[in-house]
Amino acid sequence: MAASMAGTCRYVSLHGSFILLRRTRLYLTLKSKFHCTAPAHNGLLFTLNKRGILKNSFPEDAAQDRLPRLLQSGAQTVYCGFDPTADSLHVGNLLAIIGLLHFRSAGHHVLAVLGGATAQIGDPSGKTSERERMSAEVVEENTRSIRESIQRIFTNHEVHFQDNSKKLGTVTVLNNLHWYKDWSVVGFLSEAGRHLRMGTMLSRHSVQTRLKSTDGMSLTEFTYQMFQAYDFHHLNQIYGCKIQLGGSDQLGNLMSGHEYIHKVSGEEVYGLTLPLVTSTVGDKLGKTAGNAVWLNRNKTSPFELYQFLVRQPDAIVKHYLKLFTFLPLAEVERVMEQQREDPEKRLAHKRLAAEVTKLVHGKEGLESAKRCTNALYHSSVQALEEMSDEELQQLFREAPFHELLLEPGTTVVDACRSVNAIPEGPRGYQMVLAGAVSINHMCVDKPEQVLIPKLHILSNGLSLLKVGKKNFYIIKWLSL
Repeated sequence: MAASMAGTCRYVSLHGSFILLRRTRLYLTLKSKFHCTAPAHNGLLFTLNKRGILKNSFPEDAAQDRLPRLLQSGAQTVYCGFDPTADSLHVGNLLAIIGLLHFRSAGHHVLAVLGGATAQIGDPSGKTSERERMSAEVVEENTRSIRESIQRIFTNHEVHFQDNSKKLGTVTVLNNLHWYKDWSVVGFLSEAGRHLRMGTMLSRHSVQTRLKSTDGMSLTEFTYQMFQAYDFHHLNQIYGCKIQLGGSDQLGNLMSGHEYIHKVSGEEVYGLTLPLVTSTVGDKLGKTAGNAVWLNRNKTSPFELYQFLVRQPDAIVKHYLKLFTFLPLAEVERVMEQQREDPEKRLAHKRLAAEVTKLVHGKEGLESAKRCTNALYHSSVQALEEMSDEELQQLFREAPFHELLLEPGTTVVDACRSVNAIPEGPRGYQMVLAGAVSINHMCVDKPEQVLIPKLHILSNGLSLLKVGKKNFYIIKWLSL
């Protein structure tokens, strides 16, 4: 369950879903870049397109003509799915959440659908081989973790980024296992399978790519698009959902959902795709590529997320400010102008890092990231003193953490030897004399110097010992 929300918002459980309740209003979104009249340039779709958040629409003609009018007519319901194939989402998934946040800010209702069922099937889109089978227990635990993460991000957005004068739509977090768990195989195939055509399913790019590969495609993976199509149909019937968001690699699955609904009910629904977030060399950011930056702090700390964004190349920072922040476009231009005036300060990178870290980890997470940054890169003793044990261990993830009894007369060389930071005997002693050791960013070159509280031992009882350039040791001192 997420933290309590501001104002009248709260999460409640309903038939396996978690709903963020809040009064909603009709939001006239006018129209977008998608053909329309002059007022279109004030609309939600136009804004999302201008920020680079939208890539394609399906069916193209209908979406460009009718969808803006549908959004203008009143609050609509939009959904995006997230398969819990890991215990955390990553930066590559964040854009989809941000897409939902933009719709919610415009007064529309949003559904975040966790694939407790489909994660056990495996989406072949963008994959070169079949996923390893996951147990139901692992999927359940992953689902719980991802639900908490999504709820946290929606909470942070409302608390830190939302204009209080706007009334938001509702947020509902669902698990598709709840509408599949009572189906039999025969029943589901009889109900859903008759509305899908093999020729169309076989023509999908993701299917064709896998069929031509050495490993081919299993029947399990082939049925994935059928389950995603039925998801859209179920959400359309139960929640009145007419719009699905997905990455551009999900276009085939979006098309299957549209075709399914069109055959069953004849209702017009729409798919909107988002660009895939890629690295500087064009690789998709995600767990499959092995370069994931996670959204859960136990896998990627707020500091690591902050630094990942601060280190982005100059050429991409403006694009990321548009995609991953809620800064008005005029503000983005102003930030970039400041960057051009003084590139060395990297103001745009720091603004990007601050905005995203606060969205993902909240104000406390951003403050933690800044403390860690100051402690590591600016040699700030004050920042070290303000850091918790957990922050220090996250910051120096590979550094040994030792708890030692502080005995009277403990010297610099005693401390070093107690944590095996230097060799025994004359060689280790000589390393201290040569200035190879520092404590709390201060060089110590007197081996027999007794440790001094507030100098070598910070007020939080910690010492950060460094030997050479990269070997860190964290010492937590226990009093006698």
